[in-house]
Amino acid sequence: MEITSAAVFEALRNVLHPELGVDIIQLGMVQSLEIDGADVAFTLVFSKGQRTNIAQLKQLCVNALESVFGDAINIRGNIKVVAKKEENQESEIPYGLQAVDNIVAVISGKGGVGKSTVAANLAVALAQQGARVGLVDADIFGPSVPIMFNCMDARPLAEQIEGEELIVPIEKYGVKILSIGFFVDPKDAVVWRGPMAANALKQLLTQTNWGELDYLLIDMPPGTSDIHLQLVQTLAVTGAVVVSTPQDVALADAIKGLNMFRNDKVNVPILGLVENMAWFTPAELPENKYFIFGNGGCKRLAESEGIRLLGQIPIVQSVCEGGDKGEPAALNANSITGSYFHQLAANVAEAVDFRNHNLQKTERVKVKKNV
Repeated sequence: MEITSAAVFEALRNVLHPELGVDIIQLGMVQSLEIDGADVAFTLVFSKGQRTNIAQLKQLCVNALESVFGDAINIRGNIKVVAKKEENQESEIPYGLQAVDNIVAVISGKGGVGKSTVAANLAVALAQQGARVGLVDADIFGPSVPIMFNCMDARPLAEQIEGEELIVPIEKYGVKILSIGFFVDPKDAVVWRGPMAANALKQLLTQTNWGELDYLLIDMPPGTSDIHLQLVQTLAVTGAVVVSTPQDVALADAIKGLNMFRNDKVNVPILGLVENMAWFTPAELPENKYFIFGNGGCKRLAESEGIRLLGQIPIVQSVCEGGDKGEPAALNANSITGSYFHQLAANVAEAVDFRNHNLQKTERVKVKKNV
């Protein structure tokens, strides 16, 4: 069959909007169609009320066209996505984030519990299990992701897309990563007030071309601060993963992090709790467990708060060494620690899926401006 505009539009009439049940041609979502021989490209334009799983809808378009034209059409990677701005209203989804399915915040109530280590290894494990993953280092004052991925000298480039200049994230171990550490001298202290740091996070999130991702993990700074507020005001966060050690002092702060995201004004679902440094296991005695920071503290907290215990990660020397070398332990799924991180990744993916099927979509926190 000859590839014509009429034939392409007819094929796309079979693509129904998943939530609205109306075909995308009738909704006026297909615009700027271009045909050059076998190469076909167009733009999906979303307006208010048409929000959906964008990656899923793009795949439905590809399937519909390939079912009609077969190998004669080249459409993969040629579908752009644009959020139509309503009159006097800013688009809720920045261009670079429109194909990101799930945004997961990795948080902790206090520092020193290994949150960044967990976030980095979780990202790598998810990627190794076939997911498309991005990782934002949102710890503006103490960025560690460049070290953990051994890319301290990386300097992201920018590209022009739809008239907007967007950052291209660095890719390592199958994970797209971005950190303030790529833009400042690692020896310099970042001495910024809270609003300035929060604005830096907003730029990292919204002015980056993330492409199609199943998960965008946000490695948040410890505690509760302007940066956390900026996150929930900028994006609709799918859910939060809380990292703590079994120590009572860490658990007391973890509860504060839980309650911030569960606050009815924020209302971000808690996907579960990760117990890091759960026990010490010597490399030469892999069956031995020494509970240095207490035994089962996070399990008891998870039960009392009615949330899921996503995983328990032991202290193993290779985790620290891997982080310092820029080789996350999760790269080796067959190692003792790697297997724990891979199980954690499977549990997080399951928790996200459960959340998406049983809870309403998260709304970003709206800030009322005084007139």
